[in-house]
Amino acid sequence: MKRVLVIDDESQLLLALRINLSARGYDVAVAADAAAGLAAAARRPPDLVVLDLGLPDRDGVEVIAGLRGWSAVPILVLSGRTEAWDKVEALDAGADDFVTKPFSMDELAARIRALIRRSEPEDPAGPVVAVGHHLVDLAAHTVRRAPQAPAGVPETVRLTRTEWAVLETLLRHPGRLVSSKQLLAQVWGTEHEPEGSYLRFYLSRLRQKLEPEPSRPRQLLTEPGMGYRFQP
Repeated sequence: MKRVLVIDDESQLLLALRINLSARGYDVAVAADAAAGLAAAARRPPDLVVLDLGLPDRDGVEVIAGLRGWSAVPILVLSGRTEAWDKVEALDAGADDFVTKPFSMDELAARIRALIRRSEPEDPAGPVVAVGHHLVDLAAHTVRRAPQAPAGVPETVRLTRTEWAVLETLLRHPGRLVSSKQLLAQVWGTEHEPEGSYLRFYLSRLRQKLEPEPSRPRQLLTEPGMGYRFQP
C-alpha cells in the first residue's frame, strides 16, 4: 500500500482527502502545518507528498526545499495560488506537479497515480545518450559530463522527476516527432493532460541544463504546432 502524506492547514480538506484517498487504497497521513509535515516525512517516509503552499508556520516552497534536501519523494502542490509565478517557483524548488484549488478529486487522484507510477524503478536497462556536452544514462538516471566536454561544463546535472520523464520520453524516440498530446499523456498520464505550457516550461529547463546554446537548441527541438523531437 502506497503511503501519501497530505500537508494542509484546512481541516475539512484534510478530512476529505484522508477519506477519499483511503477509499482508493492509499495509506494516508495528514499534517496541519509545515513542522508537523516535515516531522512526519522524516519519521516515516511517504511515497508521495500532497502539499499546500499557504501553511501557517512556513511557506510551502520552503517545505519543498526542506524535503529536497534529503528526499526525492514526488511532491504534488495543491494550492489556491493561481499566478504563473507561484507555479514556477514551486516547480523550481523541486515540486513535480501543481494542482490549483478548487480541484476535481478524480483529477487529483489521476495526478497522484501518474507521479507514483513515474517514481517506480523500471526493469529494462536504458541506453546512454549524448545530449550536448553530457551523457544521459537512462537506466541509472544520471547526467554526467562527457569526456571531451570543454572546461566549465559541470560534472553532473540534477534533473527533477518531471524533467526526467520528459527527457526520457524524447530520448527513447530518437529522431521521431513526439506530439504534444503524446508527451503530455506519457508524462502526466492518460487520465489527465495538463496544458501545453507545462511542456514549454520543462523543455526550456532541459535546454538550459543540457544544450550548449539554450536559445539555439540543436537536439531538444520544438516542432511548432506539432510537438517535440530529440535529434541525436
